[in-house]
Amino acid sequence: MAHTQPVKRTQSARDASESLAEANESRADASTSTADTSAAPVLSLSDVTKEFGPETALDGVSLDVEPGELLTFLGPSGCGKTTTLRTIAGLEEPTEGRITLGGETVSGDGAFVPPERRDVGIVFQNFALFPHLTVRENIAFGLSDADEAATAARVDELLDLVDLPEHGEKTPDQLSGGQKQRVALARSLAPEPDVLLLDEPFSNLDVRLRVEMREEVRQILKEAGVTAVSVTHDQEEALSISDRVAVMNDGQIEQVGRPESVFERPESKFVASFLGRASFLEGKLRDGKVETGIGRFDAVTLEGYDTVYDGAPVDVLVRPDDLRATPASPELADGVIVSRQYVGPSFVYRVELESGDTVHCLHNHVEEFGLDESVTLELTADHPLAWYPR
Repeated sequence: MAHTQPVKRTQSARDASESLAEANESRADASTSTADTSAAPVLSLSDVTKEFGPETALDGVSLDVEPGELLTFLGPSGCGKTTTLRTIAGLEEPTEGRITLGGETVSGDGAFVPPERRDVGIVFQNFALFPHLTVRENIAFGLSDADEAATAARVDELLDLVDLPEHGEKTPDQLSGGQKQRVALARSLAPEPDVLLLDEPFSNLDVRLRVEMREEVRQILKEAGVTAVSVTHDQEEALSISDRVAVMNDGQIEQVGRPESVFERPESKFVASFLGRASFLEGKLRDGKVETGIGRFDAVTLEGYDTVYDGAPVDVLVRPDDLRATPASPELADGVIVSRQYVGPSFVYRVELESGDTVHCLHNHVEEFGLDESVTLELTADHPLAWYPR
């Protein structure tokens, strides 16, 4: 059934939007206190390509990382994010392109600086601590050029930074997972590298600790003023800790920007689908309206809409919190509930529309619908909707 629906804002959407805005503002303030966007980039990748025989792992990757910035490469397995990290570290040599670190070309133009001579620190996903050394000795491992007094002072400073001042004489087997990660972080920060590289740093932690450690690690990196590059396939992790996110697919960067910008304004259907639960409504632009399987609404709701697109078929991105279901009789319904997922405070319902589209909608846990229940869907988004030519 076609029916015209206004775009309106629910109280829950307003509360969530305002909370997100406050969180983003807080994060932006924290970021600008350490990142200096007027200075030269600490790290630059220019048209970096890496081939393994007939396979191209990286295809013309270009990116600058600013001083004090925490940038995360995000993408599915096999997208090239780990290869990117390994080329920055010097563990792989690019087939083509150039990498500069601290103003020095470390790969490309006939140069290749080996890993041990690059001013980078690495935090591995398995922490890679020496089991026979104490916490103090692990942290001091990379300070071989400093005298005993300077080494002790630096270790004390880092133990305070990672909030482990009473654990210096313990061995790794006496530590929790989160404590081990902080020791690994302190050890990598000890020589004051130009760039700290984090390889899936939270993947070996349980879910509760993973969430807790994200904020701790971000706070430690910002307090230390270090420039950091992370890789992960966990979208929530990338969005929560990063100043910028670079979404990778098939060896290329699809989009790079602030987390909220990339999430709210994805430039491709791949980015939209990879970040969060995405559904797409097939639509037709006609006379300033979008005709979809849940009704007609103003085309000005679309991000960057222009009348030049009238008559074009499009796919409109809607996320679960953009839609609201209401029970309806079968003859008036837009579709039926075909599955539901209980996620604690909420249900996520999958609705199969008469148009053939499948979408998801988010409801409070007290609003419970049954499987095969007929519903109408209302667009409640209070923001411009991303869309893509079909």
